[in-house]
Amino acid sequence: QVQLVESGGGLVQAGGSLRLSCAVSGRTFSSAAMGWFRQAPGKEREFLATSSRNGGSVWYADSVKGRFTISRDNAKNTVYLQMNSLKPDDTAVYYCAREGLAGAYEYWGQGTQVTVSS
Repeated sequence: QVQLVESGGGLVQAGGSLRLSCAVSGRTFSSAAMGWFRQAPGKEREFLATSSRNGGSVWYADSVKGRFTISRDNAKNTVYLQMNSLKPDDTAVYYCAREGLAGAYEYWGQGTQVTVSS
């Protein structure tokens, strides 16, 4: 079974940076797109960024464009989210997800908390 484990969250001041990591189990990591999402209290889960299976194509939500960077290391079965210029509104639980065979995000991690103080 595919498993995803996020790490790197924590408390950071506004304007600061964090790098999240997501370790993915299984042999098919390199053949699937990966994405990052977040969910704040009382809000729906929000798409943040996606990376194609080889890392050559990325796409970002407008809310994080220019501040966040997604990358992946297929040899390590790990995807990253570099977050710069963090704002209090970025406070949320951050999730990584793996594309399933049908192309939708099917596998999800447990999430890692990011809290940005003013």
